[in-house]
Amino acid sequence: MISYCGLLCDSCRIHLATLEKDESRQKSMRIEIAKICREQYGMNVVYEDITDCAGCRAPDDSVFSGCRCCDIRACAHIRTLESCARCSDYPCQKLERIFQEDPGARLRLEGFRKNG
Repeated sequence: MISYCGLLCDSCRIHLATLEKDESRQKSMRIEIAKICREQYGMNVVYEDITDCAGCRAPDDSVFSGCRCCDIRACAHIRTLESCARCSDYPCQKLERIFQEDPGARLRLEGFRKNG
């Protein structure tokens, strides 16, 4: 699974916690995610706030609460895009922020653009 912006959902800690069957392990994963959200992103969250996530293309009730307000996700929804790679404004400033954090996201989207 790849998000609109090219991030890999399959390696996302939130998605991995969603898939975790062991409740104890899932709780410890969510505690760690909440800590990262606080320290790296300045979010005021506790582990109970780390909701399940089926990827940003899923309906709102299946997406991590912190990602529901993502401006890239909102833009892709409005434009009815399967990926930002298909956008006429690609790459935009919103994507450039993602590319700085994860250069692989750019490579994935560039691959989509080349392969139609």
